[in-house]
Amino acid sequence: MLAASAALLAAAVDVVRADWVRENMRHYGVTPWTLTPLAVIKAVGGLALLIGLAWQPLAIAAAAGLVLYFLCAELTVLRARMYGHLGYPLPYLLRAAASLALALA
Repeated sequence: MLAASAALLAAAVDVVRADWVRENMRHYGVTPWTLTPLAVIKAVGGLALLIGLAWQPLAIAAAAGLVLYFLCAELTVLRARMYGHLGYPLPYLLRAAASLALALA
């Protein structure tokens, strides 16, 4: 439930297109038009985690997808050499990984 809420909140921040998000994306080399597809991915993952409470295979797929998404986010920050920003996607990654571990247990 916590990972789903976090993913949905992250999607909402992308939809609002907060200045700090657009500025960070620019530093990471990510074009602004990608905010909408990235928000959709996070929102679908969060909603699928919630629905996955009733159907475990969906929870596993959603959690695995969010783990991959936030791993890619960490790699994007590393590629941009913005080491001070590595902590931003990390809590989301850890929540998604915990959800995956719980879904698999």
